[in-house]
Amino acid sequence: MTDCIFCKIANKQIPSKIVYEDKEILAFEDINPQAPVHIIVIPKEHYANLHDAPNLEGMGDMFSAIKKIAEEKGLDKSGFRVVLNSGKDAGQLVPHLHFHILAGRPLSWPPG
Repeated sequence: MTDCIFCKIANKQIPSKIVYEDKEILAFEDINPQAPVHIIVIPKEHYANLHDAPNLEGMGDMFSAIKKIAEEKGLDKSGFRVVLNSGKDAGQLVPHLHFHILAGRPLSWPPG
């Protein structure tokens, strides 16, 4: 998708603070963090949301990347939250499938 901000980040058209990258996945620091650690994890291929992802087997790769990032950042010791908003009514602001890793402070529920 040509006007998708996350596609532009994945294609290196927009700079970002990349914390993880492999052939299929990119993770970068959120520019509007909601916690001291706020990392966005995306597939490099564009899918608007979870429902649009044709192959859910690739979600295992996403979770493996999330686990690696958490370990590298030391989050596996203190705890972290992984959030997926799928669709407008769920609060998804960018129409590109993505996960949020949130950590660095106690997190309450509901989020806030």
